[in-house]
Amino acid sequence: MLVLALAILAGGAVYVAWPILFPKISHSLSPDPACDLRAGDCRLTFPGGEGVVFRILPREIPLIEPIRIEVELEGLQARKVLVDFAGIGMNMGFNRPELKPVAGQGFAGTTRIPVCVRKRMDWEARVMVETPGGLWVAPFRFYTLK
Repeated sequence: MLVLALAILAGGAVYVAWPILFPKISHSLSPDPACDLRAGDCRLTFPGGEGVVFRILPREIPLIEPIRIEVELEGLQARKVLVDFAGIGMNMGFNRPELKPVAGQGFAGTTRIPVCVRKRMDWEARVMVETPGGLWVAPFRFYTLK
């Protein structure tokens, strides 16, 4: 009986967590290899002309300390903007802050990048824009140094 109850509880947890961890994406792009977030803002453009501009401050992207993340949207009406940070080649845990609207300036928020055992860690920040027409995802790659 206990095993059955635990199985039902685990199944319910998976049912609730699945759409949060793996949302259905309606529009996505590939990262721009020329983008260098340490040098300046990066912009990705969807085939219809919609754009996402992403920046991380400070530019050197420190570890453990708070960093500011900013997003500007072009041609997209956002209900919500989140940025999902994922380690490339190494699971670094769940880190998906929701950004707040900033009057006339897009969306902004703060987060922290965890320390990795490697000297250099490569990351992908997926800007996730929830719109009435679905979820738009623009990925930006960067690295951190220990």
